[in-house]
Amino acid sequence: MKKIIPAYVRVPLIFAIVMGALEYFIDSGDKPAFIKYPMVALFLGVFLFLLIAIEIVVDAVDKVTYSLLSEEQKKQLAEAQSVSFADSKLMKLLTRSKDIEHEADVMLDHDYDGIKELDNVLPPWWVGLFYACIVFAVVYLVRFHVIGDYNQEEEFIAEMEQKDKEVQEYLKTAPDLMTKDKVTLLTDAASLAEGANIFKTNCVACHRPDAGGAIGPNLTDKYWILGGGIKNVFNTITEGGRSGKGMVAWKETLKPTEIQKVASYVLSLQGSNPKDPKPSEGEEWVEEGAAPAVSAAPVDSTATATVVVDSLKTE
Repeated sequence: MKKIIPAYVRVPLIFAIVMGALEYFIDSGDKPAFIKYPMVALFLGVFLFLLIAIEIVVDAVDKVTYSLLSEEQKKQLAEAQSVSFADSKLMKLLTRSKDIEHEADVMLDHDYDGIKELDNVLPPWWVGLFYACIVFAVVYLVRFHVIGDYNQEEEFIAEMEQKDKEVQEYLKTAPDLMTKDKVTLLTDAASLAEGANIFKTNCVACHRPDAGGAIGPNLTDKYWILGGGIKNVFNTITEGGRSGKGMVAWKETLKPTEIQKVASYVLSLQGSNPKDPKPSEGEEWVEEGAAPAVSAAPVDSTATATVVVDSLKTE
């Protein structure tokens, strides 16, 4: 049976449409979906196989059906298939062109070295599109230049705000990619408030509400068992403390970004001097690049007294 689109065009076209739809709807980051997710590649392979199989079956059915036709039916089918798209009713509806037998009705008197001009009407689709453009232009003129609706800058700002909201919604369920190497100290009030809530929920049993230390160490002084600073504190909370006697690992309970916030909150308590703090444990932590503390040299009180007496004698 005659088909407008041959199989060697139809199969790749349908396959490309399905593949494009999968790439559009599946979030695969910077990699194609069929590479990042093997199941997508498997689905595409099975789908292509089914497309080819369907084409083979349909072609076989067409051949069997054709063999069962009578000679008269085969002749009628050949005549029907001989009609080209240019001669079809749809083509005539789209163009309204005259048949060759009726060209004399639209022939103009213009004659250029034997070349004559036909006065065919414009295609209806072109005329409709032309009038639609005029209507659109009038509406656009009134809306944006007469009434004064939003301009391009306002549209850009509104779209950026919408995209920011979409990003925030995405981050609520997106994979958490915060690591020890990428973690940074947070200082904004919102993040520290979230960190404080996490601390009150999970940490006060061992460190007290004021972080002065109970079963766990005092977190408000400058001494740390496993190192201070945002990277070390983040890693300690994530992986846990010393084996057998330290804090449990919180990586299975808290998201990395939540650990970042509670670690930043803990570091914001440095020097808060809670009441009756637990004695310091570990070693004093000095941030890299910080100026070392300068300690005063011990003063020899005997020598000082001798200098004072000698000075009085001189006077």
